[in-house]
Amino acid sequence: MGVAKYVIGKVDEIPDGCRRIVNVGGREIGVFNVSGNYYALRNRCPHQGGPLCRGQQLGSLSAPKPGKYIFDPNRMTLRCPWHQWEFDLETGQSWYDPGGVRARTYKTEVASGSELLAASHQGEFRPMPGLADKVTDQLGSVFRPDEHCNLAKQPGPYVAETYSVSVEDDYLIIDTGR
Repeated sequence: MGVAKYVIGKVDEIPDGCRRIVNVGGREIGVFNVSGNYYALRNRCPHQGGPLCRGQQLGSLSAPKPGKYIFDPNRMTLRCPWHQWEFDLETGQSWYDPGGVRARTYKTEVASGSELLAASHQGEFRPMPGLADKVTDQLGSVFRPDEHCNLAKQPGPYVAETYSVSVEDDYLIIDTGR
């Protein structure tokens, strides 16, 4: 069995918020510094092989319920530059499935109130039942809260390959052994 630990540089060579892509044991690996915590991922998106570690770093955004958003700047995700898949820097977990998760669309139109009133008397238009009971969010969208609805982030089908990073005497060490 070959060497599993590699020195990739000194701690001060990767400032906070930055990354460094290194070649370790024939693999390109991105090493990220997030507030003094170091994460390493293989520079290969598990979706279609894109250069994952060259993508945009983003804080984590979740929505536990409609209209409520929680931003965590310390829980970083990495967005693949090819197809925009997002992966958690710490675990490598993907967070959505753009090919399989879609929102249903509906035809919309703008009409005057008098046209709608005339159409409703002829049975061509029905006002949405319980419209007064609906809630309007900050963007003006109408929705009905549903106690069974879970809008928190859901794991996607892919997980990026991650590696352990440690600091020894101000040097960053990647462990590729599993």
